[in-house]
This record gives sequence, structure tokens and C-alpha cells, in this order.
Amino acid sequence: MHAILICVTQKHDEQLLFAAAIICLIGIYASSAIASHAARSEGPSRRKWGIVSIVAAGCTAWATHMIALLAFQPGMAAGFEPILTALSLLLVIGGIGAGVGLSLDQRDRSRRFVAGVILGLGVTALHYVGQASYRVTGHVSWDMSIVVASILGSLGLSGIALVIAGERDRSLRRLAGLLLLGSIVVLHLGGMTALTLTYDPQVLLPPTAIAPSTIAPIIAVVSFGLLTLAFFGLRTTLNARAQLRRDRERLRELASLALEGLAVCDGDTITTANRSLEHLSGMTQTELVGCSLTRLLPGLVLGDLPEQEEREAELIAADNQSVPVRVLRKDISLGHKRQTVIAFRDQRERLRSEARLRTLAFTDTVTALPNRARFNDLLAHHTAALRQRDQGFAVLMLDLDRFKVVNDAHGHAMGDELLRKVATRLQSAVGEMNVVARLGGDEFAILLLDGATVAQVQSVAANIVEAINRAFLLDGQLVHIGISVGVAIAPLDGTQPEDLLRNADFALYKAKGEGKATFRMFEPVLAERMQARSRMETDMRRALETGEFELHYQPLVDAVTGEVTAAEALVRWRHPLHGLISPADFVPLAEETGLIMQLGAWVLRTACTQAATWPNAIRVAVNLSPVQFRDDQLPEIVSAALNAAGLEGNRLELEITEGVMLDDEERTFLMLTRLKGLGVSFAMDDFGTGYSSLSYLRRFPFSKIKIDRSFIQLLPEDKESAAIVRAIITMGACLGMTTTVEGVETAEQYAFVAAAHCTQVQGYHVSRPLPYAEFLGFLTDFKAAA
Repeated sequence: MHAILICVTQKHDEQLLFAAAIICLIGIYASSAIASHAARSEGPSRRKWGIVSIVAAGCTAWATHMIALLAFQPGMAAGFEPILTALSLLLVIGGIGAGVGLSLDQRDRSRRFVAGVILGLGVTALHYVGQASYRVTGHVSWDMSIVVASILGSLGLSGIALVIAGERDRSLRRLAGLLLLGSIVVLHLGGMTALTLTYDPQVLLPPTAIAPSTIAPIIAVVSFGLLTLAFFGLRTTLNARAQLRRDRERLRELASLALEGLAVCDGDTITTANRSLEHLSGMTQTELVGCSLTRLLPGLVLGDLPEQEEREAELIAADNQSVPVRVLRKDISLGHKRQTVIAFRDQRERLRSEARLRTLAFTDTVTALPNRARFNDLLAHHTAALRQRDQGFAVLMLDLDRFKVVNDAHGHAMGDELLRKVATRLQSAVGEMNVVARLGGDEFAILLLDGATVAQVQSVAANIVEAINRAFLLDGQLVHIGISVGVAIAPLDGTQPEDLLRNADFALYKAKGEGKATFRMFEPVLAERMQARSRMETDMRRALETGEFELHYQPLVDAVTGEVTAAEALVRWRHPLHGLISPADFVPLAEETGLIMQLGAWVLRTACTQAATWPNAIRVAVNLSPVQFRDDQLPEIVSAALNAAGLEGNRLELEITEGVMLDDEERTFLMLTRLKGLGVSFAMDDFGTGYSSLSYLRRFPFSKIKIDRSFIQLLPEDKESAAIVRAIITMGACLGMTTTVEGVETAEQYAFVAAAHCTQVQGYHVSRPLPYAEFLGFLTDFKAAA
């Protein structure tokens, strides 16, 4: 250290040393300013100004070194060898260029340090090659320990300088220039301290040596060039800053119009924020500007956020409350400087909306109970957890009885109110620990989790039936409905959601089929029946396509003359495996599934077509299902069947049960009137088994009464049956109607009804139902016998 002080104070011109330091600082500023300008430029200009900044940095180091050499006072004549002097300049430019090129866009500090060492090697080459070019009239010797120490110190400083130059902290980056200056000073002072000169008059300066007086103007020109570049760099820096301020102001004005929060960041520091971000964060503009982005978004690493890709984040507001946001990053250029814009989208309303949508998605809007989707989710959850549970649970499927009647009579608003009251009673009956859901319409379901033994489930099911059977008060009126309940218990009746739902449905179907307003537990036999029913439905659909149905005809004869006056068309199903199937086995299923519409239309067409082939005096009777009768297109279907067969309307007789009239008398009257217009006649089938209201006979256009076979079975011995049959026959005669007695199977029965003046007789005593071909043969034989 003492040797260095002596070297500085006694062997150097202090004014020239000060000038060297000034030139070094100016050059460092000039080269860094030009480098910044290069970074802001694009294309060829970027490359050109980059080269200028490297050359400027090399010239800075060279000029500093040469002025320092000029400041050295060796006490003897001195000069500079021109080739080595020029080479030192080229070496420092090349070293700086290599180091800067390696450090560009490097985030890794270790690589930037290596780049700084390479740059330092260029400066080292400058110094010691430059010193090697220094010639004196004497001998030169070196203290190599000082030389090595100066090189290592200088390289360390230059490496650290480039590490700091790549940091985000602007104040820290300013130290990079001072460290580079320090590396040059260490080299020069170390090298000059290590140098020992011994005067020798025998040693002469080479003739090519350049005198200090000659090289000084060259150094002055280089220094002036550096000063010019410094002024240029200052101007471009000031312009860039002014442009940056203008761009930021314009961006701030535009950002203020945005609904989303916007922050312009220089690295991690917010430089501009709009009003929306102020409202979102609860911070003022003054508090936001200069604030770290990490302070607002502590869980987000800006470097890990892909550009133009939204991410979920939590914004920490001024009150330390967490605000859910989505952030979007976009890099922009402001005043030729890369800046980052972060958009903040408030997610609170979206999350509230999603929560509302989830609630709506899983909640019935009328009753506020869980809906079908939620019930299925809960059922799946509990079936999956069966293995971990010590006890099972029960699934109850419920269907309201007579709800449609109430809904139609009182309107949908009252119907909805009734559903809400039902939901309240159901929840009360099962308790809060169990799940009550509305599946849709008048269907409900219950997950009974709080105790699911058979006895407990039966007790709850009975309570449910009793609770719903009690009258409801709607708009000042007492309304009575009922409920049917089907029960399946897990794991006894199934361990999968679909099995439990299906089995509970089977039990519900049984409850409704056995009188409603009751409950039934699932039994394996129910599944077998339903599977058989399902197979029959599938077979029936196939049968309609493949023509497995056929018509049989049962003759109706005049009770007095014995002549055939009509034939009733009776559908039969000739199953390929099970043979002939009675309509009693498949017609109810056809009515439930809606297949009766297709089947009934086929019966009408076929009966009309086949009736057209037998004598005109014989009419054909076709039974109409109540389901068919409710079809507004029935008159068109009948008309099409008659026209296709070429059958007169007066030869077709439609048989209708009394139950049809109970649904809607006004509609029934209009339907019969439309059908009457086709010329067809009507018979009231199964008379005496229903309400048997005489008003129906008076109001509706019936021309025939068919007395049900149940009254004929005990004739002629049973006096009550005999009295009823005589009374109906007498009433029909008084009303001018034909009276047909069904189910006549014996000669005694035939004689009795004939003596009672019955019009027509139908039954096995006359003939069983016959296939079409056999019926035609029967007609031929019957006529021949007559």
C-alpha cells in the first residue's frame, strides 16, 4: 500500500491522473448511454449503435490508460512503440466486445461474472501490452507478485461489475460503472507500482518510438470523441426519458378508461396504475407507484407468468384482505424501453355468480330442495362410502297421488305452493339429518341416512304417507292428495346407485298398483316382474313391426232369429315363442307405454279392411281404449281406416267403456259428435260395472248397451242377476237401444236372455272368437245351416 501511495504521489502528475479519471468516467457514461440507445433501437441501427458503444468503451479504457502513462514521470526520456500501442487498443475493444456479447440477455449471475472476467481480460491485455509499448532510456524490471495481484483484483472487479449491471435494481446497476473504473485503476496503479526503471545512458529510444508530445494530441482527439459521444448519449437519454414520460402519461390516460385494473411495471416496480386498480386494491396512486408487484401479488412470480395467459391470483388489498383476481401479462415498449403491463380482473362477482349458478344447478327452484343432479351426486357419494360405514342407508322414491287433478283445478301457482308444503312436511317427517330432493314434476326422493334398519325405514315411510294424507290448506280451500312410496335399502337391495334407484322404483310401481297412498318395500320378485314387463314391451314393439298381431272375430247373433248381425274384433298376439297371448296380458302394458295408439290404429285399419269382405248386413265392432279416445286425431284415424277399406261408416261400431265419460264430459261429447259425423255408431261396453249413469245414455249418442258378462254367469238360477239383466234390457228397449248380452255360454242362459227380449247375444254358446279365415268359414256354414 505504501508503494502504491508513493507511486501515485511522487511518480505521477496528479493533474493528469485526475484528467484520466474524468475521461474514464465520461467514457463509461458515453459507452453505457450509447449501449442504452442501442437497446432501444431495432434492426441494423441496434447493431450499429451496439458496435459504437463497444468501441467507445474500448477507447475509454485505452485513453484512460494512455493519459495515466503520460502522467507517469520516469525521470528519463520515454516514448511509445506504435504497433504495440495500436494493438493494445484493438485488444481492449475485442475483449470488451466478447464480454458484452456473452452477457447479453443472461439471467444467470455466474455466466455474467464469466463475461465480466472476459471483459477484464481485454482491459488487462490493454494495460500490460500498453505498458510493454512504453520505452525509456534504461532498463525495466517487474515485481510479478504485484502484477498478479493487480490482474486478479481487476478481473474480480470487472466480473462483479457485469453481474451488477444485469440486476433489476437501478440504483445497484449504477455501481457497475464505478466498479469498471476501479478495475482499470487497480490495473494501472498495480502495474506502475510493480514497474522499476533503471537509467542507462547506453540505452537509446528506438527510432520508431512516438514521443509523448506526439501521442498526446491523438489521446486528446479520442477524449474529445468520447466527450461528444457522452453529450450524444445524454441527449438520447433525456429524449428517451421524455418520451417515456409522454408514453406513460398517454398510457395512464388510456388505462383510466379501462374497467380492469392496470399496472405498468419496470421489473417488479409499479410505475403507473389506473383508477380501477386503485379501487380494487384500496390504495392511492401515490401508494401504488413505486410499490413492489410482489407486495400486491405475493403468490405470483412475474418471471413465471407467460405473456398473454391468464392466471388465478390473490391480490392483497390495503386492508390486508385477499381479493380473488385473474392477471394477464403483456410486455410493451415505452419510450423504447421494455415495460410490463399487468391487467387485474376482479373475480369476486364472477365467483359469486358461479356460486349462484352452482346453487341453481343443484337446487330445485320451486321447493329449494336438492334437485335430481344433486340427489344423484349424494347417492353416488354414499354408495361409494358403503364399505367405510357401519350401517347402510335407504333410498325412498315418492310420487304424489292426484297432484295433476289439483294442479289442473287450481292452476300452476297453487300447484307450486302445494309442492312447497309437501317439501316442508317431507323434511319434517324424516328430520334434518336426511336428504329430501325433488326430482321433477310430482316426484320426490329421500336418502334416509339416520338409521336404516327395515323397521326404522318402514316407520319413516308410514309417517310420510300419514303426513301427506293430511289435508293441505291452499288459498282458503282444503286439498287432499296422497303419496306412494317405494323403498330400497343399501346394501340389502343393492350397492350401486342405479340398482338402488331402479329397485326403489320397482317398489313404488307396486305401491301405486296396489291402491296408492301407501308404501312398499323392494322384493326381488318385483325386479323379475319388471324385467318380464320390459321384455314384453320390447317384444311388443318388435311384434308391431313384424306383424305378429292378428284379429279374431266373435259373432253377435239376433236373439230371436239367430242370424249373425255383427262381429266383435278382438286382437290377439301370436308370439313366436309363447304362442297366442291374450289381450288381457298385453293391452294394459300397451296403454301404459303408449303403444296402444299404434296398435289401436292397426286394429281399426285391419278390422275395416276385413269387414269389407263379408256380407254388408254384418257390422264390425271395435273396442276403443280410453288412451285412444283422448287423441284429438281419432276422427281422422277412423276416417282414414274407412276410406282405405272402402267400408261404409254405418257398418262400423265403436265400443267405449263408461270410464271414458268420466274424464271430461264436454270433450267426450265433442269427440262422439265428430265421430258420429262419419256415420259410425257407438256401444257402451261393460254396462253395469261402472257408474252406470243414465244421464250418459240420455246425453251421449249411444245406440247399443252391452251387459257385462259378470251378470250372466249366475243365470238363470240367481234371482238378483236375473232381475238386473231384465231391468237393463227393458231400459234399453224403452230408450230405443239395442241390448247385447255378453258371456252367454249355455243354452239355458241363451233361452233366458231371448225370453227377456234381448236384441243380441254374444258368447261361447254361439261361438268362440275365430281367426279371420275361420270366421268367414263360420259365416258360410252358419248360412248353410240356416
